[in-house]
Amino acid sequence: MNFDVTLYTRKNCSLCDVAEADLEELRKEFKFNLSIVDVDEDPDLQSAYDKRVPVIVTGSYTIEPPFDKKTLHWKLSAARDSFNQRAEDGGESFSKKQKKRTTLRKGERLSYWISKKYLLIMNVLVFLYVGLPFMAPVFMNAGLPWAAKPIYSVYSVACHQLSFRSWFLFGDQVAYPRSAAEVEGLVTFQEASGITENELLPARRFVGNEEMGYKVAYCERDVAIYAAMLGFGLLFAVTKRKIPPLPWYLWVLIGWGPIGLDGFSQLLSQLPSWTLWTYRESTPFLRTLTGSLFGFTTAWFGYPLLQETMDETRLAIAGKIARLEGRIAKRK
Repeated sequence: MNFDVTLYTRKNCSLCDVAEADLEELRKEFKFNLSIVDVDEDPDLQSAYDKRVPVIVTGSYTIEPPFDKKTLHWKLSAARDSFNQRAEDGGESFSKKQKKRTTLRKGERLSYWISKKYLLIMNVLVFLYVGLPFMAPVFMNAGLPWAAKPIYSVYSVACHQLSFRSWFLFGDQVAYPRSAAEVEGLVTFQEASGITENELLPARRFVGNEEMGYKVAYCERDVAIYAAMLGFGLLFAVTKRKIPPLPWYLWVLIGWGPIGLDGFSQLLSQLPSWTLWTYRESTPFLRTLTGSLFGFTTAWFGYPLLQETMDETRLAIAGKIARLEGRIAKRK
């Protein structure tokens, strides 16, 4: 059983010609399968290897210029030894894995498609997750409570849905905070609804009325988090995924810091036995600000890292597709 070597090359490349000649000569000693792939025949390969050719890939080794025949000899020797050791240790299971390398499986085709379309998929899913809760008050206002109730029920699993921490549509105000929030110009939830502010279960179940309007199916902070994630996802798409990942310490400082301070200072202050600082209730503005910072920085931290993984997946499968489906300069 021979191991595989792939040379990524292009036409009118003198270094590529030298690398190919060296590999042809070294094949006599190492007995490997050689595939020579023209990167200009595939957009993904061209993007990855454009200014790097010739590039030689064998096993876990990627060999890029500058290299000479001596370097190739050493790398190929190491690749052969590693291959033989894995073949000896793996036995029949290793042989089966090698056979899979000669066919493109449905799972690989799906992975390849996802690696190219993942950002569109993510943005659509986040858009739906952000937008669907707003359909609940739309349905309620249209006199279709049977359509709104399933939305409220589904999102109740992920959100407290407390009315005094939620946005309202089609009413006198966009929000009805607790009196402790001390938001000037807004009627409090208790004044508008008649429900005591400390009655959490009734405040959660209350969806609104014709005067107050109807609440969005998740809270102000959650709206901000996922809307900001969608915002970064769209920005990432517009910039052609070129934004580098946010450093983890900035993610913690800017993303986690404000939301943690606002949320936990509120939560702890409302415990009956808490005495370190006075009772406080956050405002719609602070919930929106801290939620937006958390959502945007989380997407900024995560999406570029996910992009790197998708790039690696797409490149690996693109190379295999090129070898198996004809976008090959030569096959020896």
